[in-house]
Amino acid sequence: MVTFNRDMLETDAALVHRVFPPTPQICWPLLSARAGCEVWVKHENHLPVGAFKVRGGVLYMQRLRKERPEIQGVIAATRGNNGQSVAYAAAKAGLAVQIVVPHGNSPEKNAAMRALGGELIEHGEDFQEALEYAAGIAAERRLHFAPSFEETLISGVASYALELFGAVPDIDCVYVPIGLGSGICGTIAARDALGLNTDIVGVASAEAPAYALSFACGRATDAKVAPGIADGMACRTPNPAALEIIVRGAARLVTVTDSEIRAAMRYLFFR
Repeated sequence: MVTFNRDMLETDAALVHRVFPPTPQICWPLLSARAGCEVWVKHENHLPVGAFKVRGGVLYMQRLRKERPEIQGVIAATRGNNGQSVAYAAAKAGLAVQIVVPHGNSPEKNAAMRALGGELIEHGEDFQEALEYAAGIAAERRLHFAPSFEETLISGVASYALELFGAVPDIDCVYVPIGLGSGICGTIAARDALGLNTDIVGVASAEAPAYALSFACGRATDAKVAPGIADGMACRTPNPAALEIIVRGAARLVTVTDSEIRAAMRYLFFR
């Protein structure tokens, strides 16, 4: 795994910002009062696909187009956010895109991916089965397989952490939800590159505890995924490279139940 330095991350952030501006981070008074401390929210929902993933996607597709101009189409697997990122970024790069989603995936996210130009394929019962199927199709149809976790993706999504740390340089602790790991790994990379002492805490769904269990024992451990509200965090098999960064750089991991997630959503939206 590459070592991310400040110059590298800032250069990549500048490329991301050519596509869209930095998102706001807001300290909401009532939310802080409820929590009993100063709470800042990084509003990645202001991005075109409503999530941070697209930062890595646009950087990845820019490089792919430059380094592999012969490629005409890409394929990816997703529960939603990565697929929207790939569809959005591929369209901007002039590439055709196919997205593999598991059966029963969010109809809203499926509709969003189609609206962004993605051709959807339904396969498997969870993300891992969709991922393995997408990799097979990539070889069969000679498509470029767009990964869900990769160094360029980490560097791209690290741009949101650079924005946050630049706006709130004395922040004590950052909580980052974990799907496959690019978000928390980008935050760790930015923290380390800036030489900060901020604690990074990973948040996993109790319905998909693979990363929490793996962090506790220090090695990748599969765990069953149950249907839940946090479908974007429904990872059954941790990525070994992501886990290595998380184990090395996160202060701890916590799990949240669906009821706790719903309560947090109410606090945020009705602060």
